[in-house]
Amino acid sequence: MASILAAHPAPAVLPPLVEPAAALTPAEVERYSRHLIIPEIGALGQRRLKNAKVLVIGAGGLGSPALLYLAAAGVGTLGIVDDDDVDLSNLQRQVIHGVTDVGTPKIESARKAIAELNPLVDVVLHNVRLDSSNALELFADYDLILDGADNFATRYLVNDAAAILGKPYVWGSIFRFDGQVSVFWAEHGPTYRDLYPEAPPAGSVPSCGEGGVFGMLSAAVGSLMVTEAVKLITGVGRSLLGRVALFDALGGSWREIKVSKDPEAEPITELVDYEAFCGVTPVAATDQEHTVTAKDLARMLAEREAGERDFELVDVRESGEHSIVNIDGSVLIPQGRILSGEAWVDLPQDKDIVFHCKAGTRSAAVLEAAQKAGYTRVSHLDGGILAWVRDVEPEKPVY
Repeated sequence: MASILAAHPAPAVLPPLVEPAAALTPAEVERYSRHLIIPEIGALGQRRLKNAKVLVIGAGGLGSPALLYLAAAGVGTLGIVDDDDVDLSNLQRQVIHGVTDVGTPKIESARKAIAELNPLVDVVLHNVRLDSSNALELFADYDLILDGADNFATRYLVNDAAAILGKPYVWGSIFRFDGQVSVFWAEHGPTYRDLYPEAPPAGSVPSCGEGGVFGMLSAAVGSLMVTEAVKLITGVGRSLLGRVALFDALGGSWREIKVSKDPEAEPITELVDYEAFCGVTPVAATDQEHTVTAKDLARMLAEREAGERDFELVDVRESGEHSIVNIDGSVLIPQGRILSGEAWVDLPQDKDIVFHCKAGTRSAAVLEAAQKAGYTRVSHLDGGILAWVRDVEPEKPVY
């Protein structure tokens, strides 16, 4: 991460991003009156919000509070990009959804909540997975992007697409008790690539689904993201462009670092394969022979119990995940210990080993690393423990 004081700092105050809409209606005046009586916002600022088009990436932990507060603030058009469905485990932090929404698309659930809060907002749904083929077209229709993505590949994609189109975006990130927020705008200051010039090694940083997140942290970080968005739209205050706000929920403290624009960095002119850039690759077709299904594994465990087979079942998840649900007879060795090389001493090369994780991604990475380290008798569980619960032990919980 870069934390160098900028030699040419980003401007403290940027011009308003959006031109004002026509006069507010009497109903809008009443609804937004607490903004209108703030001198820095006033009717002019509220009219800019009314005319603004903001695209939110993800209707999850950060997207939930962000969408609600953007709608409450009177942003005229909200776009939502998400292709996921609401899951019961989402409700610990994704407050835009409810119990009755479980199993429905998140964008539909979010639209319903926004309409209930502020029917004056036009909601545009994009039920797609954001990638290099659609990002530029999606971003082109919006003034500002809010990035609530939970993976590095999407963050770099959002950064590069925004830079190519000359658009600003607000970025937020949460993990366990820690949150980060900043504004990136290639035309006026640093970008995400100045903060993180290189993606961390694949598997070195657990996702929220792997490492957990303090639910209330989503609200703190998401609301600050909206604060930055409203400041950019209206042109008030000092933007976080060139600064990263860091929140420690356990310590109850905020601090900031400054980030500079790399004067030697090549301009961003095209989108690339971001999963490859971040080292996230699917299991190769040639490795399918080293993949077992949940039912295969159940049979293998029964044979091991009967003394007819000998192998190690290694759970590469984190300890908190293992405590929620595990497969009887598995041994916990978290992925990080294996990929760092620390745990090779615990893994015999003269014995069959089956790796498993939550859904198959981490175990596939461990499988590849084991093969590179000289292990030949290795395989992994296709679909992870989610497949195991679905096909073998449906009475066990999932997360």
